[in-house]
Amino acid sequence: MHISIIGSGYVGSVTGACFSKHGHNILLCDINQAKVDTLNKGESPIYEPGLAELLKRGLGNGTLSATTEIKDAVKNSDAVFICVGTPSREDGSTELNYVQAVAKTIGEAVKEKDGYLLIVVKSTVPPKTTDIVSKIVEEVSGRGEGDGFGTAMNPEFLKEGSAIEDFEVPDRIVLGVRNEKGEKIMREIYGDFSCPFLICEPSTAEMIKYASNSMLATRISFSNEIANACKVLGLDTYKVMKGMGLDSRIGLKFLNPGIGFGGSCFPKDVSSLTHTIKEAGIEPILLNSVLKVNKEQPERFVQVVEKTLGKLPGKAAVLGLSFKPDTDDIRESPALAIAKKLAEKGVKLTVYDPKAMENSKAVLGESVQYAENAKDAVADSEVVFVLTDWKEFKNKELYEGKRVFEGRKLFQNENLDNFEGVCW
Repeated sequence: MHISIIGSGYVGSVTGACFSKHGHNILLCDINQAKVDTLNKGESPIYEPGLAELLKRGLGNGTLSATTEIKDAVKNSDAVFICVGTPSREDGSTELNYVQAVAKTIGEAVKEKDGYLLIVVKSTVPPKTTDIVSKIVEEVSGRGEGDGFGTAMNPEFLKEGSAIEDFEVPDRIVLGVRNEKGEKIMREIYGDFSCPFLICEPSTAEMIKYASNSMLATRISFSNEIANACKVLGLDTYKVMKGMGLDSRIGLKFLNPGIGFGGSCFPKDVSSLTHTIKEAGIEPILLNSVLKVNKEQPERFVQVVEKTLGKLPGKAAVLGLSFKPDTDDIRESPALAIAKKLAEKGVKLTVYDPKAMENSKAVLGESVQYAENAKDAVADSEVVFVLTDWKEFKNKELYEGKRVFEGRKLFQNENLDNFEGVCW
């Protein structure tokens, strides 16, 4: 099947590369010529394990290429996936300008296209957004839905750092379709997959994505609130969490206390769902609390360090700036927030992250020093803060003679005299 993917960021590039592996002919579309050139060289625009290899494989066998000619790509496709960004506005609502602009371009293509096109929204969007896309395409093309085109919603459930595996071995595939024709096309696209399929209408699919991420974020904030209490009471938070998680009704996943959640999904999606619920006339009490607990975790970390030491150190190292390991993504990173707070309070910081250094420089600027590796970062520091649980930071030799504060409990099953768990 010929498929266009509009938007070659995290979701678009992973989706396109994986679909090409399954034999579909993929055109990755983007308005950024530099990004298109990068993709056509077989290079990944983001750091994601295994992605560059898949891109090179698709380019090599002719099932994948990239282009800036979006309208032409859509005209020659059986399906088009909308994978553009949907950032948060200041009030927590979702910015849909990119989605709407793409819908207009697709409408222009539909106006001239021969044959049927299924338009699939894969960007994370509020309920009813696919309806908006359908109306825009109708207005621009002069055709009604069903007359040459249809719309669907297919949310992604990819975790940065393991996106390829998540795509290839999903827990479920949600198909938000309007009719049997849309379902048939979507099932053909996902023909190689044997996981459960949930068929629903598009707005339900949109809400499933928001509800899923908000539940996971809630579990994290819940575990952090319990952990904060355990810290004061002198209790072992991890045993508390394990005791909870062994209950089959609860489970162990996403009950790891620490410095909070970040990234491109959880903060944005919880904020957007909160705004959507408010617009429906309901006060989202629980979700407001989830965001509040998470926002306060970096400050709480700094306060506990200061209380434990009596004062903040003069020199310190920060290991880890990305919001999680195996990604260069620093969006809403609690590690980066802590580094900024420490620098603002006068701590002379030397920082290091295996992949997120360049991205972090745009935020931290000259307020910190940048090391070329973990060993150099730690060398002249009085205290070390481990804020992202990269595997290379589990080398205990790095920390000899240093006082260490962990924000991720990298050594959770080991008793180390110089290590201080802050959030549990």
